[in-house]
Amino acid sequence: MRVTLFATCLVDLFQSDVGKATVELLEKLGCEIDFPESQVCCGQPAYNSGYVKESKEAMKRMIDTFMNAEVIVSPSGSCATMFKEYPNLFKGDPVWEPKAKAVADKTYELTQFIVDVLKIEDVGAKFEHKVTYHTSCHMTRLLGVVEAPMKLLQNVSGLEFTELPGKEQCCGFGGTFAVKMAQISEQMVDEKVMHVEETGAEYLIGADPGCLMNIGGRIDRKGKPIKILHIAEVLNSR
Repeated sequence: MRVTLFATCLVDLFQSDVGKATVELLEKLGCEIDFPESQVCCGQPAYNSGYVKESKEAMKRMIDTFMNAEVIVSPSGSCATMFKEYPNLFKGDPVWEPKAKAVADKTYELTQFIVDVLKIEDVGAKFEHKVTYHTSCHMTRLLGVVEAPMKLLQNVSGLEFTELPGKEQCCGFGGTFAVKMAQISEQMVDEKVMHVEETGAEYLIGADPGCLMNIGGRIDRKGKPIKILHIAEVLNSR
């Protein structure tokens, strides 16, 4: 299967190892990877900040960029969710609504694609460490991807998993929320870090780069020894 990678801004600019792990993992699973260099931001930060008209220009660019893809896969539940929202944002537009729907219908978050499309639950990974997993808000509540990451992690050889207390609680990132409501965001991420510590995990795993950046930054600032990894990096380990 030919997969077109929607890398996302955070992966492209800050977490290139996540992008590399995603490509390597999908290639190991028999996929051919395409990476359109014309991709830009999906428009989510501007849209969430109220700049709807301006955000649609970026969205149109992304729709045109991915229009001819066979299937679109992203290592970010949040950004994949934004693609799924495109048809609603262009509702009533005779040109862009059908194009937006075509893109949305073939977009998947990475673990969702592996489990639901490729029908694979064991990727042959080995990771001999104690971990816990952060369930991001957009990925679980909006995109509806809950089971796929767990099914994949359960089949990683040597991995010791402990469920994260308060896993349903937001980490406080919320994109621009962390900037606009910094003090509230800080309290939320401090609570998340406290729960991660309670598990005794060596690694916190997640499937949303934004959440991992937020939690990881706070862990680093507080001087905690816990490491942060995207689930693609764990699934790509041998």
